[in-house]
Amino acid sequence: MAVTGWFIALLAVGVVPVIAVGADPARSFVVLIGWIVGCLVLLAIDVALAGSPRRLSLSRSLPDRVRLGEDATSEILLTNRGGRPVRALVRDGWQPTAGAPFARQRVTVPAGERRRLVQTLRPFRRGERASDHITVRSFGPFRLGARQATIASRGRLRVLPPFNARKHLPSRLARLRELDGATSVMVRGQGTEFDSLRDYVRGDDVRSIDWRATARRSELVVRTWRPERDRRVVIVVDTARTSAARIADEVRLDTAFEASLLLSALATRADDRVDFLAVDRRIRGRVTGSTGADLLAKLVDAMAEIDPELIEMDWDAVPAHVRQITSHHAFVVLITSIETPGASAGLLSVLPQLTRNHTVAVVSVTDPDVEEARNDRGDREAVYRAASAERAALDASRVAAAVRRIGADVVSGSPGDLPPALADHYLALKAAGRL
Repeated sequence: MAVTGWFIALLAVGVVPVIAVGADPARSFVVLIGWIVGCLVLLAIDVALAGSPRRLSLSRSLPDRVRLGEDATSEILLTNRGGRPVRALVRDGWQPTAGAPFARQRVTVPAGERRRLVQTLRPFRRGERASDHITVRSFGPFRLGARQATIASRGRLRVLPPFNARKHLPSRLARLRELDGATSVMVRGQGTEFDSLRDYVRGDDVRSIDWRATARRSELVVRTWRPERDRRVVIVVDTARTSAARIADEVRLDTAFEASLLLSALATRADDRVDFLAVDRRIRGRVTGSTGADLLAKLVDAMAEIDPELIEMDWDAVPAHVRQITSHHAFVVLITSIETPGASAGLLSVLPQLTRNHTVAVVSVTDPDVEEARNDRGDREAVYRAASAERAALDASRVAAAVRRIGADVVSGSPGDLPPALADHYLALKAAGRL
């Protein structure tokens, strides 16, 4: 049972008759006790006349998945199986990150009828959002008290990564088609895998002429090439403590997922095989053996519940993880942080094991605020910030130079620029035949 503010106000009104009876303490005490007893009797009658919340049957309807930043509609259907109307205040038990605009809704369900409550959820964090129960508070006709019950009603909403970087996919697919020779361009794309023969066209590279086929046909014939296919792309995302840093109002790990999704979508359209691994001291997520739309569906599903862990990254285990995925040459993408030499010591120690057999790219997010601070020297405080920013940039450039000396490539950029930069690097490697 619960009491309302109206009941408290009714008790407070009892001050009036107590004052009206005068200064006799005995009479005042009797009036006060009588008023309290009368209020309690009214409360008991009101609660007894309230419809039973346990006579309500509930059913819930909501989508299984939604992308971060999109809306999901949650519907609750209440059916009154009792003999009295239920004047209820209904609270759905979503956690705050589910983005429910209001926690409570009022509804009146007449006896034998049903009502629908609709709520729009806008989650602002990835992962599994849950509501395991619904609390119903049924008020009496006088609104002095209420009967309350908590009813189990399981609801689950998986919030997937937003994949905002998909806006860059059409332009990169167009460049991929140019490499394949599927579209007409001023300069014909050259791959590394023989495709077919065709007639010579003015402007073709004379080095592409197939002289044997020309002799057989008595006309100039050139070879056409296409980028190599069915290559392996292994994406390893660092989920340790450095991935928890927030850069430009976005967690570093979320940027890593955006870059991974764009590269995966591009690579699978190029008929390459993509494997994904999220790891720190243990494997947090793994997707292998999938292609096409099934690959992206499994990727976003695996990424949904991965959060940064405030522990150190175990780089020594990464080469073994890559060997478990493939024993052949692959394009290995390590998405991590290379801001300081100390934090990157583990990465630098294992890179030679990877570059020996694979083409490796180390991908890192850069903070645009650091670059802005380097250029702002308006006052003494700004000069100190600029000096700190210069030191941070110098440390990052030292680590990047060490990575290149070992034989790996470095791709860096702000949260908005990193996904397309990684996609461009992948296309450049395909064009150069390095995959």
